[in-house]
Amino acid sequence: MIEILSPTEVRRARDTGALVAEILQTLRGRATVGTNLLDIDRWAQRMIADAGAESCYVDYAPSFGRGPFGHYICTSVNDAVLHGLPHDYALADGDLLTLDLAVSLGGVVADSALSFVVGSAVRAEDVALIDATERALATAIAAVGPGVRLGDVSHAIGTVLTGAGYPVNTEFGGHGVGTTMHQDPHVPNTGRPGRGYTLRPGLLLALEPWVMADTDELVTDPDGWTLRSASGCRTAHSEHTVAITDDGAEVLTRPR
Repeated sequence: MIEILSPTEVRRARDTGALVAEILQTLRGRATVGTNLLDIDRWAQRMIADAGAESCYVDYAPSFGRGPFGHYICTSVNDAVLHGLPHDYALADGDLLTLDLAVSLGGVVADSALSFVVGSAVRAEDVALIDATERALATAIAAVGPGVRLGDVSHAIGTVLTGAGYPVNTEFGGHGVGTTMHQDPHVPNTGRPGRGYTLRPGLLLALEPWVMADTDELVTDPDGWTLRSASGCRTAHSEHTVAITDDGAEVLTRPR
């Protein structure tokens, strides 16, 4: 089902999006060399609770994971790209870390992710990988609006990613959000323009370009959740929740 939110629910979504953005920026600042992924998870748990919000992850048990997830944030490192299960690992200089967070506040969900290099050992190829996902996300946001076909949005993402030389996996992508975290419509990271669902005001979409440097094939960790590049190459992931408005789109999870 595709959920169209009321104006009141969209206003609540702004608060949720602001909270998600604030938590992610705080965690990004705290994630330094030597930081344990389990500490990041505990910090996320505390900030969600302090805000009177609810985690969308801790009890999440979809068909594609070995649920429930049992943690409050996804922490994907280096060749891990999606659904990274927090575990006892201390970040090293040069690690490429993705933080992905979804919470519910006031009955409405927002979802966002960011990738960055920890420490000072920054590699040019990692910067390029992250930049491609951020540019694809910005292009998708610019393409969104009432009356736009979903295929136009997917095509915008895919054009940037493939133009940067990266293969695109379509098993996982963006999705609708609303009163729950994962909803229709699915938003693949490549597509055909002029096809698919016509966007309407009140629809919330989590747009999330993600790439692996040299493969489009995923493998699943023994933990049943963490998805990695089959080749062991580095990965990146950028995501924002946007609300379709009468005259375009509003990014709800952009840092203020």
